[in-house]
Amino acid sequence: MKNPAATPIVQAKLAKPGAAQPQAADATAVAPKAVKVSPARKLLEADILAAAKRLFAQRGFGGVSLDHVAREVGASKQNLLYYFPSKEELYRRVLHGVLDVWLSYMDALGQHPDDPEQALREYIGGKLRFSREHPDDSRVYANEVVSGVPIFSAEIAARVIPAVQADVAILNRWAERGLCRAVDGRHLMVLLWASTQVYADWASQISLVLGKPALEEADFAAAEVLIVDMVLRTVLLGEGKG
Repeated sequence: MKNPAATPIVQAKLAKPGAAQPQAADATAVAPKAVKVSPARKLLEADILAAAKRLFAQRGFGGVSLDHVAREVGASKQNLLYYFPSKEELYRRVLHGVLDVWLSYMDALGQHPDDPEQALREYIGGKLRFSREHPDDSRVYANEVVSGVPIFSAEIAARVIPAVQADVAILNRWAERGLCRAVDGRHLMVLLWASTQVYADWASQISLVLGKPALEEADFAAAEVLIVDMVLRTVLLGEGKG
């Protein structure tokens, strides 16, 4: 015979009034659902970030206000503040997106651990594609650096420097294995950045030098041939590289 005190009904009758009752586990209970972001909200947020990136590329952080961004998007400043509570937070979001794209074009050396020629060719080509396809990204980053990285220095130190150190380590391993000359990898990386990103950051000046209103795809292709040839002749062993 079962002990009646063991049944839930009897337990409830024997409990003192006001006493806390043990809660049975509810097998049907589910975790609260994550709040879904509407497509319209996602679209507006993307429009805000794109407009802010254009403006920051043109004017730098100090030359842009939230009013400027709101007008560019065609929204009210109050609506913009709902998404980004401050200009600095908006600027940081833009720069994080810029770094995501920029770093994605810096992975070529690690993809070819035994073939420095192919790795360097792809690295230079990727950096020039970045300048051609994402000029505003490059200019936003350049403006921050030229200004002395007043806002984004910690993020650059945390994300860019490790990537550079990894590339330098690859260059050093190639030299140790006799696959290339021993060079100061840090200065080589700076040289590669300077010779490729200039086609975004100083596009107006280069267009004037070339005597045309804007750079064309053929200009980037010609630059790639020359830069690859110069770098390979400097870094690789033997003659006829390029």
